[in-house]
Amino acid sequence: MEKMYSKAKLTQFRISIEKRMEEIAEDMGDIHDGILANGNNSEGLSQESVFSVHMADAGTDSFEQEKNYILMGRESDYYKNLEIALDRIDDGIFGICKICTELIPEERMLEVPNATKCVGCKEKEKLGLV
Repeated sequence: MEKMYSKAKLTQFRISIEKRMEEIAEDMGDIHDGILANGNNSEGLSQESVFSVHMADAGTDSFEQEKNYILMGRESDYYKNLEIALDRIDDGIFGICKICTELIPEERMLEVPNATKCVGCKEKEKLGLV
């Protein structure tokens, strides 16, 4: 089996990853806007008007705000992992399993570009066999 992807294939991966990063950046911008919009709803309200809001509505707003922060964190982590994948392309080790050093199938790398292990090794790792 091949031990690394061709330069042309790596270029395709890079383009795909950069496109995903652009989409994530847009999503993070939308989430950020949502966080700011929800945060501004309670600004300037008097103590009495805060209590006039139905408790369920306040709870929903709080839940939405918390959900947005969690989503922002996940998107940010994924973005960082994609940056690391680009570094792996630059270093010539993209798509090579860290455990068995075999080439990870192209289909997996297209779906999970930040993968560092082939499916077999990942499963063995989860089972504690590696």
